[in-house]
Amino acid sequence: MISASDFRNGVTIEIDGQVCQIVEFQHVKPGKGAAFVRTKLKDVINGGVTERTFRPTEKFPQARIESKEYQYLYRDGDLYNFMDNETYEQVALPQEVVGDSLKFVKENEQVKLDSYNGNIYAVEAPFFVELEVTETEPGFKGNTATGATKPATVETGAQINVPLFVNIGDKVKIDTRTGEYLSRA
Repeated sequence: MISASDFRNGVTIEIDGQVCQIVEFQHVKPGKGAAFVRTKLKDVINGGVTERTFRPTEKFPQARIESKEYQYLYRDGDLYNFMDNETYEQVALPQEVVGDSLKFVKENEQVKLDSYNGNIYAVEAPFFVELEVTETEPGFKGNTATGATKPATVETGAQINVPLFVNIGDKVKIDTRTGEYLSRA
């Protein structure tokens, strides 16, 4: 159990059957009345953010979130298949759980699966990936003074914007959190 006076950023707790992570907290001591703790809580399952206040003496069970390395194997219809790197056990997850998190991930790449009480609720891609450009328009000489970009398709099928000097067959480094081009690899 963790009391509200011990709240810190990143702590995961269970409130009313929901698993929430503390995004922001503030201990408030008003001139009149009792002290309280103002928080911003993020629901780790659905991503919603709420604001709540607590008395410093309130206690909540601390939730144990497990994050484990898996290898992304392949997609079969609406199911995505992963393999545990330690036990070689395979797990198939539906599209609703995976969402857009594998947009920049090739088969046989490493990802993290987040679970609570044995139920996987999220897939975390690596922060940076290197992918080959499979489709883009040719850039024109002398048209780079403005830092212009053009659309390109990478080998996973995702669309990104790249500088005009990037051509088909070039490997590019991409930030998977924002989907932005970083550099040529």
